[in-house]
Amino acid sequence: MLVFFWLAIISLFLTVVCTLEVAFGMRRMIALDDVPALQQDNVPKVSVIIPACNEAATIEPALKSILKMDYADLEVIVVNDRSVDQTGAVLEQMQKQYPGLLIYDIFELPEGWLGKNHALQHGAERARGEYLLFTDADIIMEKSSLARAMNHMLENQLDHMSMFFKSIAPGGLLNALVLDAGGGLMLLLKPWKVKDPKNKRYMGVGAFNLVKSDVYKAIDGHRTIAMHPIDDVMLGKVIKHSGFLQDCLLGHNFIHVEWYVTVRKFINGLMKNTFALYNYKMVNVLFGVLLVMIINILPFLAFFFTFGITRILFGTVVMVRILSFANGFSNTGINPWYSVWGLVTPYIYIYIALKAAITTTINKGIIWRGTYYSLDELRANRQKTRI
Repeated sequence: MLVFFWLAIISLFLTVVCTLEVAFGMRRMIALDDVPALQQDNVPKVSVIIPACNEAATIEPALKSILKMDYADLEVIVVNDRSVDQTGAVLEQMQKQYPGLLIYDIFELPEGWLGKNHALQHGAERARGEYLLFTDADIIMEKSSLARAMNHMLENQLDHMSMFFKSIAPGGLLNALVLDAGGGLMLLLKPWKVKDPKNKRYMGVGAFNLVKSDVYKAIDGHRTIAMHPIDDVMLGKVIKHSGFLQDCLLGHNFIHVEWYVTVRKFINGLMKNTFALYNYKMVNVLFGVLLVMIINILPFLAFFFTFGITRILFGTVVMVRILSFANGFSNTGINPWYSVWGLVTPYIYIYIALKAAITTTINKGIIWRGTYYSLDELRANRQKTRI
């Protein structure tokens, strides 16, 4: 039982340290709520670039929220990337209502590109703004979002800014999965440190990546990460490691998205990029799985067959995890009773990590939006863009 005692000590130590680091780290981040909107006189032109591949179900409300934003000099570009649903028809109707809306169609994907990365590059090359805002076709933005973000950009002379969003999801398990993913990303990337020019930490968020146009050109845009499935974070990495100034804000009250509507879709959505998160190395996956088991699974199971102080320690680990989930849910306006699902999410993340690694290795690549990308091509970008 001595082994379990020390495992309990290790598990409790890691859980407390990680929980406190994320909690105190987020307190150091600026919330968009605290940034006033930029005055509308002589504002820099901003080009919003939205890639759309089979987004007929979400693009109209998302696009309307952007077109109605309170920003004086706005250019909105949608890149219809080989859609086979009604995305093109929806965009055609919206262009009649908003004549200034710019729509570009892509019919073929060049070799050496992931579809979304190529669509973003395609739109950026046609943009006229001094600043480029990369976002997705399912993002709903509050009308003052961009004016506030630009105020922060200009006030702090930033070259790149990303922003966390609020995920709207049904059910306790799906919300717990989203919160767990967000917490893990925070712990891994530590976005509260990215504003320090001396720190190598970086961040990028697909829902809101705002970058100066000349900086984007200086890093050769998305060409640098043409075959990386984690395009948003990697764009942030290339920008920061090229010596440019960066920050990441909390925008939960301004940027919303119905990220996934079912647990199955959540799992399938993460299949394309989970192995990339581990730099396409099985040993990294196995190490990550082992950590999850020690920190998040073992304490709950061991609580039922250990005794005395060891049992108390394992029980404390479980309670810390549940309370951290409850706090996260409370801060985002979600029912804190969903926090008990935090005991289930580790099993699902282990399943995702192992299945993604095994499936990608067996298939020698991934299938994303109906297109196959070989593992050799994906690994080619790994050396310069590993997390």
